[in-house]
Amino acid sequence: MTHTSTVINPHAAQPTSLVALGRSLWHNRQLIVQMTKREVVGRYKGSVMGLAWSFFNPVFMLTVYTFVFSVIFKSRWGVGGEESKTQFAVVLFVGMIVHSLFAEVLNRAPGLILSNVNYVKKVIFPLETLPIIAMGAALFHTFISLGVLLMAFIIFNGYLHWTVLFTPLVFLPLVILTLGLAWVLASLGVFLRDVGQTIGIITTVTMFLAPVFYPITAIPEGLRPWLMLNPLTFIIEQAREVLIWGHLPNWMGLAIYTLVATVVAGAGYAWFQKTRKGFADVL
Repeated sequence: MTHTSTVINPHAAQPTSLVALGRSLWHNRQLIVQMTKREVVGRYKGSVMGLAWSFFNPVFMLTVYTFVFSVIFKSRWGVGGEESKTQFAVVLFVGMIVHSLFAEVLNRAPGLILSNVNYVKKVIFPLETLPIIAMGAALFHTFISLGVLLMAFIIFNGYLHWTVLFTPLVFLPLVILTLGLAWVLASLGVFLRDVGQTIGIITTVTMFLAPVFYPITAIPEGLRPWLMLNPLTFIIEQAREVLIWGHLPNWMGLAIYTLVATVVAGAGYAWFQKTRKGFADVL
């Protein structure tokens, strides 16, 4: 019954529970896959190399970072022993991959509804899937970048740590948290156009206030707890543990992070569902 009422009336209350979200994702799974594909392919549409860009972009960035930070700035990660230039680049690249996933989704979130106004008028369209489609496209690029990283690691070191198997588990809490924030931003972007401008500044700040370009040990001890408030810090550290250093992740930390992320995602989804009935009036 609720389904027919939502089709007739765009101002009808929408379900806000995580169970309802799960149901919506399952029900619209084919749509999500199709639109994610379209999103990925659409980005490279018209370019001669097409999808190959998604591979060459991270390769190019990795090369530039290696040169700038290890040759010009002579930066070192300070892990003891001989540290090669390539080692520094690979460690830095992990931080960049984590930040890119977070920033790509959040920077796009405020414009998701604005750039799909035609879907708002079609009440039957599941608007709540738009941030998930954006996340799907971002995860595709993250997957390619991780592939480049692992290839570089094998070329430089001749082996891979078995702990790379835990990489999806390290990224999962960040994906959940980012989705929660994306729902809030997608909704706010409709009512406050300035959100789109502000979020770009915030995601840049989160990059410099996370151990992307420097080890966390480079920060005075008194300031480290503040750095841990950045949602990227813990994930970057854990990603390096499993990808670069071959250590097991901090399971307790990941569990707590996942719990907090799930609460944020639930609240973000509820906020989106509660405010969406106002979208048609504003647009």
